[in-house]
Amino acid sequence: MTLTAEQQKKVEQNIRLVRKVINDKIHGPYQLGIYTYDDIFQIGCIGLCKAAATDKGGTFSTYAYRLIWNEICDALIYSTRRQAAEFSSDMIPLVAEEPTVSIADVATQLDVQAALKAAKQEASPCVVKGIEAMIQMTKGRSSKEIGNEFGVSANLVCAWVSKARKYLKSRPEILALAET
Repeated sequence: MTLTAEQQKKVEQNIRLVRKVINDKIHGPYQLGIYTYDDIFQIGCIGLCKAAATDKGGTFSTYAYRLIWNEICDALIYSTRRQAAEFSSDMIPLVAEEPTVSIADVATQLDVQAALKAAKQEASPCVVKGIEAMIQMTKGRSSKEIGNEFGVSANLVCAWVSKARKYLKSRPEILALAET
């Protein structure tokens, strides 16, 4: 997208609007998904440039605020879908059925259960719900089904699972189990 000199000046004068949108609308690092704050800021700048390029008069800041937020929302929706796809692909080995079960497999499963139990005792309630949702997903349940059980949306279940994954990846005993 190429901007005229006037449009570029409008972007430069309103660059602080991107930070305002982020501060107003995004509350906490867990809402950033796969993005960093700088990524979200750049995405907001794209929205600001689109606003400058398509402005037809009126109050520019109001119009730009909406376009910046729409651009950020689109990116966050993409990030949620991408995380859900990654989670699904991560879970495929866990849900694949094996015809025989060895003693080593049973021991590993017991180790995993013990590690998850210990992790749940130290986790926040949201992370605990995410771990429970992950366990349900390994049994073939969808996030929508789990959400209906908890009385929440499927998107919230995915957010819980995302937090739980991040939390579990920070736990040394879980990482040790993943390496075996």
